[in-house]
This record gives sequence, C-alpha cells and structure tokens, in this order.
Amino acid sequence: MSPHDVEFPVAAPPEEVAVLVVGGGPVGLSAAVELAGRGVDVAVVDAAVRATLVRAGAMGHSPRVVEHFRRWGVLQRVREAWTFPPEWNHGIRLATSLVGHDLGPRPRRGFDELGPLRHSLHPPIRRPQTALQQVFLDHLGERGVTVAGGWRVESLRDTGDRVFTTVVSGGQTRVIRSAYVIGADGGGSTVRRLTGIPREGGYAEEKMFRLVVRTGDVFERTGAAPSGTNIVFNQRASGFLAAISPREWRVYAGPYPLDADPREDEFLATARAAFGFDLDLKLASSTTFYQATRIAATFRKGRVLLAGDAAHVRTPGGNLGEGFGDVVNLGWKLAAVLSGHGADALLDSYDQERRPHNWRVADHALDRARRARERLAEIRRVGVPDDADTSAEAEARREEIRRLLAGERGEAPGVLFDERYDASDAIWYEDDQLTSEPPWDADRYEDDPRPGHRAPDGYVDPWGDTLYDRAGNDLALLVLTGDRTVERAFASIAGERGLPFTVVHLTDEAARRVYGAGNVLVRPDQHVAWRGTELPPGGAAAAVLDRVLGRSAPTPTSTEGATHDLALR
Repeated sequence: MSPHDVEFPVAAPPEEVAVLVVGGGPVGLSAAVELAGRGVDVAVVDAAVRATLVRAGAMGHSPRVVEHFRRWGVLQRVREAWTFPPEWNHGIRLATSLVGHDLGPRPRRGFDELGPLRHSLHPPIRRPQTALQQVFLDHLGERGVTVAGGWRVESLRDTGDRVFTTVVSGGQTRVIRSAYVIGADGGGSTVRRLTGIPREGGYAEEKMFRLVVRTGDVFERTGAAPSGTNIVFNQRASGFLAAISPREWRVYAGPYPLDADPREDEFLATARAAFGFDLDLKLASSTTFYQATRIAATFRKGRVLLAGDAAHVRTPGGNLGEGFGDVVNLGWKLAAVLSGHGADALLDSYDQERRPHNWRVADHALDRARRARERLAEIRRVGVPDDADTSAEAEARREEIRRLLAGERGEAPGVLFDERYDASDAIWYEDDQLTSEPPWDADRYEDDPRPGHRAPDGYVDPWGDTLYDRAGNDLALLVLTGDRTVERAFASIAGERGLPFTVVHLTDEAARRVYGAGNVLVRPDQHVAWRGTELPPGGAAAAVLDRVLGRSAPTPTSTEGATHDLALR
C-alpha cells in the first residue's frame, strides 16, 4: 500500500440528508465540498473503502479547475500535495524517451518569465486524483460532512418529493432519505443504471491501456531531477510517460484490438521503450480506456442528477475538469432550490447547459485523438532513430519529426475556457445574441462578457483580490457606471426576498472596456446571467432574477447546430 493511497472514513451514512452524493472520487467529493460551502446538508457514500495512487487517473488540472480550487478554499492544500519531487515538474516535454532527444523546445518559466497569464490568473497544476481526494476528505471532515466508504447502492426509489436509496455494507442495510441524489459514481454508474437513463454516442473500435509501473533507482541515468511529465514518440512507445511518485510512473500502451489480451511482458517492453534504457520494472496496474464518446441522454431525471463520468465518458484529456464544471454548475442551483430561492425548473438548466458543452468537448477530443493517431503513423513512417544513433541521417529524421510536431498545440483554449451556455432557460440573453455569436471553436477563445459566457476575471485591487474573490459564492452585480439605479433595483428585490446578493463596484476603465455595459449580473458559478446599462424594456429586476432562478423562462433557440450519430446503449 502506498503512503499516497486514500482511506475512506469508516462511518454509517445518515438516515436522512438533503443531498446524497454517490461516489467518493474527486467529482463526488468536490460536489460535497461545493454544497457544504453553501450550507447544504450533504453526505457521500462509496462502494470502495480506499482509492489507490497506482490506479489514479487524471493528473493535469486546467486554470479553470484551479479557479474552482481557490473558491473552495483548498488551493494551498492541493499545491502542497506533491507525490513526486517538485523539481521534477518541468512542464510537458516532447521527446523520443525520458533520456532521449527533445522533439520540441523545452517548456520554461524562470524567474525572468513571470509575465501575466492570459484569460486566467492561475496556471495549471498537476496532482494525482488521490491527492485531490485526500484534500477534499480533510476539508469535508473539518466541516462535519459524513463520507462513508464500503457502502454499495442497491436500489433507488424516487417518490416525487424525495429519494429513498438503499445501501448495503457487509451484513448491514440502510435506507437513506434525501431530497436529491447526485450520481458521481463513474462510467459504470449504478445510479444511472438504476434510474434508467440511457447513454448516447459511439463505441470505440480499439482500446488503449494506462499502465503504472514501479521502477528501481533511475537517477544514475536520469540525474536527480528528471522531467516528470513527458510525451514520448518512438517506434515502440507513444503518449504520456509521467511520474506519479518517485518510484511509480504512468505509461500509455496501445492501441490494441478490442479483443486483445496483451501479456505483462508486452506492457513492460513498451514502458522500457518510453524510458529509453533497460531498467527493472514491475507492473503495478493496467487500466483500459477507449477513444469514444458515451454521454447520458439526460443529466437529470426527477430528483436524481448525474455528474462527471456517470454523465459523460469521452476520449481522455481534461475529463476531470469537465466533472468539476458539472459540480460548480449544479451546486449553486441545488442550494437555491433547497433554500426556496430557486424553482425546481432551475435544475432543468443543469442539463440544458452542461450536456451541450460536454458534446462539444467530446467531439473535439475524439477528432483530436484521430488526428494524433494519423500524426503518429506519419512519424513512424519517417522512422524514429534509436536514441544512441547520432549520425547525420538520424538527426535529419529527428528534425523532420520536429517539423511534424511543430504544429502540435497544447491545450485548446476554447476547451479550457469557453464553457458558453447558449441554450439555457436560466440566462437572459441579449437581442439577437444567439444568432450573431461566432460558433464555438476549440482552438479559439477571447474573453466574452455576454450572457451565458464565463465572466472574465481580473485583479481588482493592489492587494491581490480578484473579481472572483469579490463576487464570492453568491449572485453578484458588477456595477461599472456611476448611475446606481439598476444596482438599487436589484438590491431592493434581493433584500425583500432574503436572497444572498453581492454588489461589486468596478471603477477600472479596463474592466469597463472588457464588460462593455454599465451592469453585469454574474451567477455563483461565475457565468454572466444578464448585462445592461438599464434594465430590460418592460422588465424589472425581479423579472431578471426570476429568470436566473428558474421562476419564469421562455425557451431560447440554441445555436449549437451540432448533430450526432447516436446509438442508445
């Protein structure tokens, strides 16, 4: 057992709770963090009793995810949760092997390269899933939230006014009554199956393996600080070679036919090719994954809601970030409905907003994977020379491979930041907005202050406060004008309703240029809900808040336009 493995608490689930989260992975635990931070009574159950580092999935977390960590109050703990030496963090290196030849410029951010970041104030971060789980568990424990490992869901019954969930552990059976259930129990979700929600999308034609191998002492060949995150290209290995601890590394193997059953020695040969030298390796785990898309037909059925892999499984690459996006979108809506500020219809907007977004990202990820396979085939047609070959002919081939990889982009900015919601009943769109906006593009992104888009962030004072810090967890009105008529109208109706509401005055001319209106209403998930210099014609502040909180809503026309060849499972 690794010191970085996570033990779920030994606890009995409560008999009654406002929200029951099924699944103790990062998405399920973060859902509890989000809800607990909003004062919601929440509990978590998971069939497992522990999570192991060697089976941990996602490690890279985008700037948007780091923004969530900051608002949840766990960012510093995540930063401190190293599982491999920090000096191994050199960025993502392209190379023929760990000790081989570079196939692109090495990432660098030194003391002389601390310029401002674009679109987000936070750089990405790399930590294994188990590191996040431990941070979330510690955070929840301090808030008295029950997390119970070893409890398997056996049945669900939605009566229309509550959900009865039967869970079993050993010889014990318990029925948990809750107002809502969140299924965050992974791609094979029991909650989704019991609720009868089918999935849509296509099946993979081949499979890949994510391996974790244990090494001996590699430092004689690599030096004390090897690159901890690499993408390798050679004639045997391709894809990530990433450290998850000083002795454990993640390696990709494949693709293989769907019916293939590779031997352990095949896997270890691929891993050695990725390292680029002969070394003692042991296979700690192998996990199958697929380049395919399987998305639930709805993310909500009655009082049951799906999040993370339970809702959408797709080609790997940033998947965990999409799960965190689900949680942030859903959390404030559940809190609003449970407090009486939001109507039940507000929860329908969760499906309206997140499912189209997940289809966009899934389509992009699948297309990118196909292009990556084509590029790898081209590289291998050129032929990756042996690392020991330093001849002119070998270097010429490496240079040709560098040219093939030169167009390779990092994370697509549209995927990282363009979480636009353009088919939602809970957004007050501008006239002609949905027909005039440029289409979603994975490879393009500019800060966009229009309703449905992520509100652009920025520093708001010399002490380091950000706009997101000031907005906090509530609905927030950004006031960028000296005219306080709109502000008074919103503040008055919010006060009458007892609605938590924040006003942020922005006098910076740059902020005014970015937002392009005198007033901007930002939702608790940091998306713009409405903007304008005046209240909408014929609409009072109450009408805007009713729309945003699901109390009245015309159905807008979506600009999604995408079609999918769907196959129900």
